Amino acid sequence: MFDKILVANRGEIACRVLRTARRLGIQTVAVYSDADAEAKHVAMADEAYRIGQAPARESYLDADAILDAARRSGARAVHPGYGFLSENAAFAEACAKAGVVFIGPSAAAIRAMGSKSAAKRLMGEAGVPLVPGYHGEDQSPARLAKEAAKIGWPVLVKATAGGGGKGMEEVHDPAQAEQAFERAQRQGQSYFANPDVYVEKLIVDPRHVEVQVLADSHGNVVHLGERDCTIQRRHQKLVEETPSPAVDEELRQRIGAIGVEAARAAGYRSAGTIEGLLTREGDYFFMEMNTRIQVEHTVTELVTGLDLVGEQILVALGEPLSVRQEDVELRGHAIECRINAEDAARGFLPAPAAVTGYREPAGPGVRIDSGVAAGYEVSAAYDPMVAKLIVHGVDREHARRRMLRALDEFWIEGPTTLIPFHKALLSHPCFVAGETCHGVVESEELAARASELDGAAPLAQATTGPARTTERVRTVEVDGRRFEVRLTEPEPEWRALARRRQERAQLGGAGAGGSDAVVSPMQGTVLAVPVSDGDEVEPGRVICIVEAMKMENEVHAHLAGTVQSLSVEPGQPVTTGQVICTIAAE
Repeated sequence: MFDKILVANRGEIACRVLRTARRLGIQTVAVYSDADAEAKHVAMADEAYRIGQAPARESYLDADAILDAARRSGARAVHPGYGFLSENAAFAEACAKAGVVFIGPSAAAIRAMGSKSAAKRLMGEAGVPLVPGYHGEDQSPARLAKEAAKIGWPVLVKATAGGGGKGMEEVHDPAQAEQAFERAQRQGQSYFANPDVYVEKLIVDPRHVEVQVLADSHGNVVHLGERDCTIQRRHQKLVEETPSPAVDEELRQRIGAIGVEAARAAGYRSAGTIEGLLTREGDYFFMEMNTRIQVEHTVTELVTGLDLVGEQILVALGEPLSVRQEDVELRGHAIECRINAEDAARGFLPAPAAVTGYREPAGPGVRIDSGVAAGYEVSAAYDPMVAKLIVHGVDREHARRRMLRALDEFWIEGPTTLIPFHKALLSHPCFVAGETCHGVVESEELAARASELDGAAPLAQATTGPARTTERVRTVEVDGRRFEVRLTEPEPEWRALARRRQERAQLGGAGAGGSDAVVSPMQGTVLAVPVSDGDEVEPGRVICIVEAMKMENEVHAHLAGTVQSLSVEPGQPVTTGQVICTIAAE
């Protein structure tokens, strides 16, 4: 067994790996950016090392600093978690060169699967079913548009090195194509240092079904059933469950075999995930392979009883898998809800803030993977995940009701979170029926219901009339008896901003002197400014793109006119409500 492991990550996944290491009797080392000096994973580890003075996000991408921490601490192995350097072949090679074991697949396997285009070519040669598409090297807009037309509209443009919904654009007609290519290429370069994209047929309302695989260096490969990750916003997962409500035992064996075949074709070892699309007709297509532990690995652990991080560590030691295919049994049903610092009422805008109060749910079948506590700052520098809430039940309905009970117990004060959104979604008839909930997840109806469950008036009500207050439900005790009372409270700053922007849009944007301000709806960093002073714009024209918590948000013109007093540029930080420019109305 390794005597000491360094965890090259942060947040809940770092805490998750640290727990398994402790169970195995392994000493642990954490690394941290300046923003994470007081973070939970730092306190949990036996040792902790600060990694550089780079901006917060880049700190965890500093391979030299991480390997220096491994050398100074005497750690024999590095677990990368997910994100950051977890799928970086160069980092895996650097670990080997430094004499440190990389707890994950080989650099060759990471490189083979790291390019979505190359992975699809490899899988096609191995006979794995693929969505029709273009995965060639010619990246010119003319060639991409030509191939998209051959495939047939609508199509999906995806960054070849992408993941987590980054660098992914739907294109429904040729007029949208060039702009969609540019967005996907820009995100690919920004997030993955690779602007290449590929094009494939857009399958309407599919299920996103993935297969968890485990492989060792002795030729053993097993699958652990499927996970249904269909519930997403902006192509990023929100709710995951296993088994999938759309998969029977025959289909499970078929797609499981595809997962094993894909892993063998890649020469894979460690834990990995084969992601695919399941059509209404029952066809299953390979999308990509994630060469790391997944955020949603937790639901598989609950139904199989396996510790997937523990399996990763054993495989890295050269041990065979602890389980054979015939030993794998799925017991009951598990659901995971990602508790993100986002505001569903505002289009899932990031909501970074300090956590001023925090209480986790408990009870039978309830698991929390979290990296925060009261007093912790949810930073705009990282993704918006605060915690993962996972439940296990004897069947899907049992698990669904258990999740609703746990969500009721989960209390986070400070950042706006998706807790009320998940309550609304899991109570919606589409989820109860096990449907895809296509068109529901990002609907105004669900956002309004989430606001009601949060004890606040829905946004549509808060923005009408002269009222500058909202209603919120509080529990009080009188003579030893508890009551729920409805209180009128001052309107929060973010809701006031949303109200003012909606009122401007409804009035056509007319302001004093025939001009009006375009403001940032969020705190973040400006990625792009596709307009200049003096440009003529129409309503809906993109003024700038602001990124926060790994999400891009376009800021649009709300009226026709001329751009004036443009005050931002790429790379500049902006705050919520900051004026970006003014528009002189025509």
